[in-house]
This record gives sequence, C-alpha cells and structure tokens, in this order.
Amino acid sequence: MSDVETKLTQELPESVLATLAEIGEEINASLNLDRVLSKMATLIKRLIDYEIFTVMLLDERSQMLINRFAVGYSQEMMENWRIPIGQGISGAAAASRRPILLGDVRNDSRYINTIDGVRSELAVPLLFKNRVVGVIDIQSSRVDYFTSEQQEILVLLGSRLATAIENARLFERARSQADTLLLLHEVGREASSILDVEALLRRAAELVKRVIDYQIMSIMLYDPATNLFLQRLAVKYGQSMQGKLAVGFSEGIIGAAASTGLPVRVPDVTKEPRYRMLNPETRSELAIPMTHKGRVIGILDLESPQLNYFTEDHVQALSILAAQLAIALENARLYEKVAHDEARMERELQAAQRMQGGLLRPVPAEDFGIDLAARIVSAREVCGDLYDFLRYGPTRVGFGLGDVSGKGSAAALYGAVAIGILRSIAPQKLLPAELLRQLNQLICERRIEGRFMTFCFATWRKPTRKLRVANAGQTQPMLYRNGHCEQLKLVGFPLGIYDDVTYEEWVLNLDPGDILVFQSDGLSEATDPDGNFYGIPRIASLIEQSATLTSDQIADRLLSDVQEFTRGTAITDDRTLVVMKVR
Repeated sequence: MSDVETKLTQELPESVLATLAEIGEEINASLNLDRVLSKMATLIKRLIDYEIFTVMLLDERSQMLINRFAVGYSQEMMENWRIPIGQGISGAAAASRRPILLGDVRNDSRYINTIDGVRSELAVPLLFKNRVVGVIDIQSSRVDYFTSEQQEILVLLGSRLATAIENARLFERARSQADTLLLLHEVGREASSILDVEALLRRAAELVKRVIDYQIMSIMLYDPATNLFLQRLAVKYGQSMQGKLAVGFSEGIIGAAASTGLPVRVPDVTKEPRYRMLNPETRSELAIPMTHKGRVIGILDLESPQLNYFTEDHVQALSILAAQLAIALENARLYEKVAHDEARMERELQAAQRMQGGLLRPVPAEDFGIDLAARIVSAREVCGDLYDFLRYGPTRVGFGLGDVSGKGSAAALYGAVAIGILRSIAPQKLLPAELLRQLNQLICERRIEGRFMTFCFATWRKPTRKLRVANAGQTQPMLYRNGHCEQLKLVGFPLGIYDDVTYEEWVLNLDPGDILVFQSDGLSEATDPDGNFYGIPRIASLIEQSATLTSDQIADRLLSDVQEFTRGTAITDDRTLVVMKVR
C-alpha cells in the first residue's frame, strides 16, 4: 500500500473501511472477473448511492474503452458502446491518468450525452504498474452529487481492482490458451483422419473457424507445374466459392509468407506496400505458411474488415494448426496417389489376368482315350504356374505343368514367354525328353538372372496306351494303378539355368482306370494354422479314395480338401493340377 493510500484509509470512517475490506476480500477471492465486478458494484452501492455504474476496459489494439460491466445501461449500450482514449469524460480520465469529478456535466464540453438526465459524473482510471487498464465511471441525475471523499474511495478501490483485472486477464488468457491447445489437438486429430484432399480443404475451413472467427479465408496450395500458389478454397462471410487466385512467391502478402516461410500479420493493409486489393472491405490480413519438411506447400490467408483484428495469439494458434494441416494434406495427397496407382495397377492386373487366362488352353475335346482335367488357383491376380496341351495328331496328345520361380506379374510374364516358346516347337511333335532339352536351350537364350522354371511334360498315344514323361525339377507326378497311388521318382534339372542339359524319359503302359496327376507344390506345401503341411501322403490317399470319380471330380475334390485343411487361410502359393484318367 502506498503512503497516499495509507493516509486515505486513516481518514475514512470505520464503516467505510469495513466495506472496503470486504471489497478487497472479494477481489482476492476469485479470478472470475465478471463475478468480481458484480460483487464490487453491489458493495460500492453501500458507500456511494450511484444511478449508473460502469467498468470499461482498455482494448490495447484499438485503443478504445469497451464496456465490461454496467449497472443502469441498456443491453444495446453495453454491447456497442466504445470510447476512444481522450474522448468523453472516461476517455479523458484514461488519457490523463487522473480522476475527473464533474458537478454538472452540462458545463463540460468533453461530456458525451448518452442518457438524458445525467448531471454528475465521476471517472477514475484503473492503473496497473502505471499503465491504464480501464476506467470506473459512476453517474447521477443530481447536480454536485459526488464528493471528494467518494473520489478518494474510488481511487483506493481502483488500484486494487486494476490488480484484480490483470490477474483475471492472465487467468483467462492461460485458460484460453489451454482451451486452444486442446482444440488444436482435437482439430489436428480430426484433420489427420481425412484422406480426401477436397474433403480435407472443406473441413479445414470449418476447423480454422473453431480457432479464429474469420470473415474471409483462402487456402492456397503450391502447384509445382506452374510454380504458383493456386486458390483451392475461398470462404467469404460463411459462403464457399470457387477460387481463381494464383500467386507467385513474390506477390502480395501471400507471396511474402511463401517466400520467407514465416507468418505475415498486417494490422492495416492500407499502410502495407505489398498488399494486393482483392476484397475492398479488407482492413487487416494474416497469412500463415503451411510447411512440410522445410517446404512451403500452402498458405492459410485470413482477412478482416476490422483494423488490427489479428493478434499474436492468432498467429501462434494458426501456425500450429497450419503445421497439422500440412501433414494432413501431404498424407491425403499420398493416399490419393497410392489409391490412383493402386487403381491403375488393379486395372492392369485384371487385364493381365484375362490375358493369362486366354493363354491357358482348354482341355482338348477330342477322344484320346483319356479323361483330362486342369485346374489353377492363383495366390494373386496373376500367377507363375501354368499348364498346356499340345495336339500331336488324332490319337496323340501332349500335356505339361510348370511352375516359375517367384510369384506375381514377373513370374506370370516369364511363364507366358515359356508357353510361347513351347508352342513354337510343338509342330515338331517332340517326345518329352527332347522337348525339355530344346525348351531349356531356348529359355536360356533369354536367360533372366534369378529366374527359372520347373516343368513336367508327358505324351500319350491312344492306340498303344503308352505314356512317355520327363521332368525338369517339377513336383514328381502321382500315379494311381492297381488300387494304390504313389509318387513317380522322376527327377531333372529346372529350365533356364544351364544351357547344356539333357533329360531322362520314362515310358509307362497304362490300363483303364489308371490315373496320372501332375500337381504344383502349392498343394503339398499348403499349411494349416499350426504350420503342418498338407503333404504328398494326403494327396495319394485322396486320389485312392476318389479313383472311381472323373478327372474333373478328382481335381475339384483335391483342391477343396486342401482348402479345408488350411481352414480358409490365405493362399500363399499357386495351386495347379492336371489330372489324366485312362478310359
């Protein structure tokens, strides 16, 4: 307490001091400014029987006194009354930093007549560390109503109230910052969940509105093709519109923010040489760069018809939001690119799948004295397994099954090349061993590092019931005869690795009911959820159980049993079958 305040308190009656003490306790008891002002007005009424009581706080940006609390004013005056520093009795008290006591306002030219009948007025500036934070103003309809003692009381209260106002403001600002940070966290989390660029831009306009009540906003995104920032979204007084603005790195406020990578805040655009007038009503502007990995990818640009509308708090909050939006935009762009690429790849894979299906010949319809069936189940859209049928004449047919190393489109393309080569030598009607030798040489001429193919090929002659078969590293075929099924021990080196390779050929005479099954390792190596293999013994057992069925039925039953064994888990390797049953 200052010496002046100490002297004043010593001269005041005990009843007044008691009320002042109660006011002091109320001021210190709460950080809710509205509650403090309301209680203070009630307590002061005990000491000074005013008719109008007003507390006006100074807005430092506009240098205007704004009503914060009033008794005796209409709601309209509360909301709209603004007094510049230096004008009116309150403004003069704030400018001079001294109390002003008027016995008759009609005799003072500074008085602004807002309510008829007012005669006396007392205005006391609220000073905090010698800085004006507001004014207490009381008025009465009686001439010479307020006394010097009442002035001293208000001066004494004013010093305490100024401190309370600053404490409450600091509390409100801290709470507002905490609320803003929480809001920014929620906004950032929501923005990061939107993966459509256009939807994100529309939502960004709504999210920014939650942080700052703007009037005009543009979202500019950098376009590498033109080296310009293009207006992707424009909002004016709540209405979205088609943006047409294009700005370079050195143009206007937006260009300044883009070129420096720093926020640009302009309190008065009429005093800013870089300003480009697009909206005549604009008086202040704020441009915030959206930066991702050190690169400006866009600009948030806000405009207001009010001078000095944007604050440093706005700059800080929007800078955080802009960084979050930049990440969300990049994620959305990447997602759109990935989605576009995936859609293109999907179309290409579907086309490749159709082409691969077209390369697989259907089972021959001619009567070769055997019942043939072929099946292929791909682990992906296209696969590296293949089968083919070669007609060697009216009573002779060749068929084979292959498996290219690897999976997917590369393996499928390799297999397509192999089928093309196979069909190119088909007119020679080669026996299996020689066919594999020549096929290997031709594939080796087109050798691809790390790629090879296993292949098992057989020919069947109807009149003699003779089967010839040779194997180039493919899973050994299964033969069912005389009620028993076993795996033929046919070995050979895969195709496409070494040029000079020869192959052995086995000759078998088969009887009606005998069954030959070519299968890829996708069947025998299929696993259940516990990691157990389906295995060759299960294949042999199922063939024995199905010996009375047709080739089609055997193929379907075998594939179904494998799928049931794996309990519906994803197929990891292509499953291919060629089944031949002698009639």
